[in-house]
Amino acid sequence: MSLGSVYGANAMGHYGWVTVRCRICGKWLNTTKDEVYICPKDKDRYRAYYCAACAKVLHYKCPYCETELELF
Repeated sequence: MSLGSVYGANAMGHYGWVTVRCRICGKWLNTTKDEVYICPKDKDRYRAYYCAACAKVLHYKCPYCETELELF
């Protein structure tokens, strides 16, 4: 019985597991290196992530519910 190796998007360490898109500008963000902001109330509903520049433009408030954004 062989364990084999996992290839593609299911492989551990694949960037698909740690990258998200900014909801405003569409920039790809690496959650382990970049500053990523998220709304604590709407994180399950919208899964909206924001980069540091867009969070500053939004005055660190969620555009959907007006609560403070937090670092992811």
